[in-house]
Amino acid sequence: HALAQTEQDEKGAAQIGHDEPGINDIGWHEDPTKVASLVGGLPNEELWTLLRRFNKQMYHVKKISEPPIGGLDLNIADEEEFSPDKLRSNIERLYMTVLIGLIGFGKHIMRLRSWRETRRTAAFATVYFVAWAFDFIVPLLLLTLIVLTISPYSRELLFPPAPLALVSAKTGGVQKPKAGMLGSHDSVTGAPEKHQGEAVEQEASNFVSGFASIAISSASGKHPENTTQEEGGAIDTSVPDPTNLASGALDAKSSASGAVNEKKHDKTKQPVEDAIWLKARPVMHIIGDLSDGWERFGNALSPTPPFSRDAARVKLAGILAPIFLAALFISSYMVVKGLTFGIGVGLFGDPVTSRGLAWLNKNYPDWPKFLEIRNTVLKGVPTNAQLAITLLRVGESNRAPLPPPPSSTAPPSSKPADLNHEDLALDASHAEVQDAIHPEGGDVNIAQGIDGDEAKKKPKHGSKVLSFIKGSTRTGVGALLGTDRLKAKAGSEVSKNRLGVVPRPNEPAERGPVDFDARYHGKKGRAYISTSSTSPCIGFTDSMPKRGEPITPLWSVAIPEIREVRKVGGVGWKAKLVIGWAMDREVADGLEITDSKGEKMVITAIRQRDELFNRLIAMGDQMWESW
Repeated sequence: HALAQTEQDEKGAAQIGHDEPGINDIGWHEDPTKVASLVGGLPNEELWTLLRRFNKQMYHVKKISEPPIGGLDLNIADEEEFSPDKLRSNIERLYMTVLIGLIGFGKHIMRLRSWRETRRTAAFATVYFVAWAFDFIVPLLLLTLIVLTISPYSRELLFPPAPLALVSAKTGGVQKPKAGMLGSHDSVTGAPEKHQGEAVEQEASNFVSGFASIAISSASGKHPENTTQEEGGAIDTSVPDPTNLASGALDAKSSASGAVNEKKHDKTKQPVEDAIWLKARPVMHIIGDLSDGWERFGNALSPTPPFSRDAARVKLAGILAPIFLAALFISSYMVVKGLTFGIGVGLFGDPVTSRGLAWLNKNYPDWPKFLEIRNTVLKGVPTNAQLAITLLRVGESNRAPLPPPPSSTAPPSSKPADLNHEDLALDASHAEVQDAIHPEGGDVNIAQGIDGDEAKKKPKHGSKVLSFIKGSTRTGVGALLGTDRLKAKAGSEVSKNRLGVVPRPNEPAERGPVDFDARYHGKKGRAYISTSSTSPCIGFTDSMPKRGEPITPLWSVAIPEIREVRKVGGVGWKAKLVIGWAMDREVADGLEITDSKGEKMVITAIRQRDELFNRLIAMGDQMWESW
């Protein structure tokens, strides 16, 4: 909150305050290419990438009563709720951060080993072997880390960047990207993208989906967003659970092989499944913590305003400096002696260590939290989610909410990404680079990820049958949704909450930043955010008065009184799968808002649910925890 109020030398549209009582619309309904710079020092494309990934990561936040040890809120709660959909989101984030970083590191090493960049490899080899000759390897590595930490220029000098998909992991030279062209710089496949970061996000999604047998629950997107919708939904009760397909297929295979497969006699299946699901939440938490740590290191080395540009880098270098000085005087014998002593203490020192841990747990119950990297070495350094919420708060503090990330149904451009051959450090001719980055023969299908032979194939008989089944399912789904209207008129609350959740294809969704089309108990209306009063609030009205006339809300909640905000599904998760497949339509989801008295307000059928969620958690002075 304090950082959001900090004055910056370089300001964007969201950082410039205005004296008018209302909200300043800085590009919610404009062409993304015409939107002015929103945050100083951060390109709009990078900002929208942050917000887009923030929307996928955040499901449920609760207010915390005490400030976190590290000073930054929106940390993951220790008792974070588990769902396969969250697990999928965490694995995708792991791919986009850790795995992409490791792949890039591996390709840099291969570029050095290949000797294609002769001068750079020769310089590295000379320095390395000179240090080896004088027993200076460890101090050299530490000194290199200190230089790379402090100086961003040294990173580009020692490890000149190159598009990830353009570098071969086997030879270190130029290769044809797997997508058939170079449409993006930071993706492994080089697939084209409409907006920065989308290709990597699609790769991450396909990475998770590829583990069909291991992550079938994650790939299906099962998430307890709204259990009442699942229990009372006509579609959900009619559709089998896809998460049972894996175990069912295994049973069928056993039966076909002649094995005895009687579930009532199998005493191992349920205990094993229970054990796996019991450990799923800790595994998800570990994956999230690993991604958070990687993001913090990235934001420490390349900070984004309003966070300090030098504080984290100097702190990291200050930690490495004493280790570097010690390495000048510590011999290999001393290192081996110390390691073997530590092994001995670990094997035989249990009477001492157990008593020491018991004393710590009794007198300082939270002592492990004080040793976490986010509260020590990287204290005050944000994750990408914490950076996003800070930037959202910057906009809210100046009454200029950040516009949502742009989206469109148009395919990405078939033109290759911009690439300056003169700045490319790879040892390849201009013709080789041009041949690699352009689609073969200029085929647009390849640029869009469609194989040339596949594009020419005629539809098979199987696809006609599938189309027939899809059409029949679409008709059935439409009929089931129609029953909700009848049930809602009869007084069913569950059916009322499902009205309007499948908007018409051509229905506009351009609302915000003040009011958002929504429903409350099935009633059409708008959720609106008022900042003109002394205390900002959110309310719902089923009638919008003319300009100048007061709004009569059905209910309203002051923003400071909000204690919990949770995203809920417009329909059950199985119904969402069916609607997405059969009708090719989006589902408008909802929000559950809990105030200080414990009262819950559920607003449904919100096309811009993520944008409303972001405004609610960024406006007040609450400190949140992610659940």
